[in-house]
Amino acid sequence: MKELMLGNAAIARGAYEAGVRVVASYPGTPSTEITENIVKYDEIYAEWSPNEKVAAEVAIGASIGGARAMSCCKHVGLNVMADPVFTVSYIGANGGLVFCVADDPGMHSSQNEQDSRHYAKASKILMLEPSDSSECKEYTKIAFDLSEKYDTPAFIRLSTRVSHSQSVVELCERKNDELKDYVKDPAKNVMMPANAKKRHVDVEKRIADLVEYAETSELNTIENNGAKIGVITAGIAYMYAKEALGDKVNYLKLGMVYPLPEKKILDFAASCDTVYVIEELDPYIEEHVRALGVKVIGKEAFTLLGEYTPAMIKKAVLGEDAPESAEISENIPVRPPVMCAGCPHRGTFYVLKKLGLTVSGDIGCYTLGAVAPLASVDTTICMGASVSAALGMAKARGDEFAKKLVSVIGDSTFMHSGITGLIDIVYNKGINTVIILDNSITGMTGHQDNPTTGRTIKGEPTKQVNLIELCKACGIDRVVVADPFDVKNFEKVVKAETEADEPSVIIAQRPCALLKTVKYTGHCKIGDNCRNCKLCMKLGCPAISVRDGKVFIDETQCNGCGLCINVCPFGAITKEEN
Repeated sequence: MKELMLGNAAIARGAYEAGVRVVASYPGTPSTEITENIVKYDEIYAEWSPNEKVAAEVAIGASIGGARAMSCCKHVGLNVMADPVFTVSYIGANGGLVFCVADDPGMHSSQNEQDSRHYAKASKILMLEPSDSSECKEYTKIAFDLSEKYDTPAFIRLSTRVSHSQSVVELCERKNDELKDYVKDPAKNVMMPANAKKRHVDVEKRIADLVEYAETSELNTIENNGAKIGVITAGIAYMYAKEALGDKVNYLKLGMVYPLPEKKILDFAASCDTVYVIEELDPYIEEHVRALGVKVIGKEAFTLLGEYTPAMIKKAVLGEDAPESAEISENIPVRPPVMCAGCPHRGTFYVLKKLGLTVSGDIGCYTLGAVAPLASVDTTICMGASVSAALGMAKARGDEFAKKLVSVIGDSTFMHSGITGLIDIVYNKGINTVIILDNSITGMTGHQDNPTTGRTIKGEPTKQVNLIELCKACGIDRVVVADPFDVKNFEKVVKAETEADEPSVIIAQRPCALLKTVKYTGHCKIGDNCRNCKLCMKLGCPAISVRDGKVFIDETQCNGCGLCINVCPFGAITKEEN
């Protein structure tokens, strides 16, 4: 049977067919749907872990225990899990062990462009890179087989376009993969120096064996069209090149991007007059090919920035112009990203902007607090950095600055990596104020549960982390819960906590407006007593705009959350039920 599938869904299907038993991940676009699709298969234990490091360690433990296991993340999540990943390269795999990492060229939902192929080379772990959904499924199965055959973890590298594009996948039966025997083996599984030195020898031999495999593997294929131009490529760039160049060039498609073959590349290059390397982000393949002494055209003809297009490739290789996209005659208005109508974070940032505070931001929907008109967030670095970076700012500039500074961090992000920063503030005598934006869900990646929601990935009830008690256990004596939509009280709370001579936590508690349990009704309406002060416009609500010089609320976008009612100083906004 065949089915049209997202690349991420195909990875999940491949894991199912490969007999995987355990999958642990942390959500991150564009990788999230892999684990969300895993949940459909009852034969597989799946979990959202508190962060990617924990997820990797759960998968590693399952592999050591004899099960095929997988962990999935986005490229910056790989940074978080790097510590155990580098060490398990020395340990190897008992049950097959695969790490799926999804890069985000073009930064559609990321704070940087990062090429994860470097991690494969640095950690000495083999990496496969599929170019469509069918290959996603098949490469996943191959990755588990190679993991067990060569006693190694394996990477599967995806990109946004592969993860979120659909193509036809042929469905097969699940492999009845029995648990491997667990044998106590400290020399292999305990990575202290004496053991690690011996295992390093095995790692280098393994890489040599994998290079030999790469020379003859069907993962690395040559398409000879009898052309004088050759293209070496991989992943989604192969699909772009095929669309742009057709059969006017020869192709060396690399499905295994670490370790790379040598003789196959040399033989391919020798058969062509001119060779291009087409790859998004860094010149990873290009540098390998140049190191073999092959003269190629690479980044000097393309770019290190963002995604490629068939038109770009056609122009660079054939010198032919092609339209980047279909032209639209109508003038389409620009639609910058904005918090949803009813977003609980809007009240928080309105108050912080009003008070003129410096805001150390974090990763989540609330990063949009940096966008006008709220324009509150001063910094955003990585998950959890809002807390620890703010301590650094306060230590650099003194306590008076600290009293004009707050950290903002979501409930899921706080569980991910904010707790240790909070402990750092207490331990090192900071007086910082941390605002935990508790919207009852992991919002930005599509409403995944986390340890604060009281539900597992499968919706099963579980123990719910109590944020109040957790913060107190970290040493915070001042913990206040406040509704950010009660703007007068919230402003009063923020003033009181930032002025204190000790650290404090404000839990801004209001659920995401898009949750099924949130039942806002009706819509807001501006009355004739409006003085046109435009204070409500400072909320940045997508339902509020100015038409013909007057403030207007679009009832088709308004969900009746009522925040604007609380902000209007003249009582000119009321709520109407539909």
